[in-house]
Amino acid sequence: MSNAKPPPPPLPPHTGPGSPQDVPPLPGSFPIDPKTLPEPIRDELTAPDPAAIDTSAKELKDGANHCPKCGATDIRHKHGSDLLVCLYCRNEWHGARVEEEFGLGSGLDELSGTIIASGAKDIAAGSEHLMSFKCSGCGAEVTVNTESQMTARCHWCRHVFGVNEQVANGAVPDAVLPFHIKKDDAVARIRQFVDKRQLFALKEFKEQFTPENVSAVYLPYMIVDGRASADVAGQGEIETARYTRGSGNDKKTYYDADVYDVERHVDFTVDDLPLESSGERGNLDTSTNTNNIINTILPFDTKNAVKWNASYLNGVNSEKRDRDVAHLHPRLEDQLLSIARHKVVESVSRYDRGVRWDQERLDVHGTRWVSMYLPVWLYSYHQPGSKGGMLHYIAVNGRTGETMGSVPVQQWKLILAALTVGTILESIAIWFLAN
Repeated sequence: MSNAKPPPPPLPPHTGPGSPQDVPPLPGSFPIDPKTLPEPIRDELTAPDPAAIDTSAKELKDGANHCPKCGATDIRHKHGSDLLVCLYCRNEWHGARVEEEFGLGSGLDELSGTIIASGAKDIAAGSEHLMSFKCSGCGAEVTVNTESQMTARCHWCRHVFGVNEQVANGAVPDAVLPFHIKKDDAVARIRQFVDKRQLFALKEFKEQFTPENVSAVYLPYMIVDGRASADVAGQGEIETARYTRGSGNDKKTYYDADVYDVERHVDFTVDDLPLESSGERGNLDTSTNTNNIINTILPFDTKNAVKWNASYLNGVNSEKRDRDVAHLHPRLEDQLLSIARHKVVESVSRYDRGVRWDQERLDVHGTRWVSMYLPVWLYSYHQPGSKGGMLHYIAVNGRTGETMGSVPVQQWKLILAALTVGTILESIAIWFLAN
């Protein structure tokens, strides 16, 4: 004998528009099958949640960095090294490298999904710039404005605080790469760079140039490891003949070439790819600024970055991150496609007339995101003009000393030089023809 209930009666036939059967079900009345959704939405719904790496400095939760020898909090970065030094007992020690501390130097071949370190998590909407700490020395309250500084001193007992807790405002990264180049060295490099360009430099720039005003600044970057594959397809040409037609000014060169369909597939990994995580620095509008010169002083030896400690920022400016992982994905994909194109170059060298890639596909299998401060010496000059003028930068890599910049020039001097060179070349050509 069966206890099964009889099936429900069949639904009545539709009675036309407006009948109960024609009204769509309320949201949430039954699960939506992701397969029925458009591809971008389906991929977003089915993608696993990002995995997290906890890089928070648990030993610094009280806001103070203590000397491991005497317990004092007046800690500074020892210039020219990766060391921290206690100003009370002169003890020196090296911060833990994030590569070893969190296992970031391995596993590239197995990356899957999205892995985000705690300092690279999304910035909380409306997060405040001010952080308050209760001084463990005297009980006073000390406030740090993360918009402009990362350390502060108690005005009662001189206890030193640093913003070491990874609050969700973009101010505290996972790692920092300390300065090696000292200010005197950076000033000398900037002065040398400008001196070589004095001839055409704008008069006002030369008059106002004071390299002593260069600033040490930590710029925010996302350092990305990734595993990806790419497929490219297009047409390549191999030259078979070359000949000319016509004479004199009507002479033209023609080519014959065999055309081939070309396809390539490449699997690859990237290790420590830097992406600007500041919207201001990532703005490469060359009509208003020369932010792009900062990319020319890459690379940084990010493998030597140490675990975040606010003491490295004592007396140094820093800019906060204002871009999350989702904002940087398009930039990452552009970079990965560029890497893929470069990797297939050697395999298409036989096409001496070149290859035009008409189709490209990129599959990102896994990524790992770490927020990091990188050291740069910056000198800026604002050139007045229409639409707000132009902001020029000269930058020095705070680790290697690589220097690049933009010097505003006087256009009439460039035009005069071009005309002079053109006249000299024309005179030389006439002399050769005459002799």
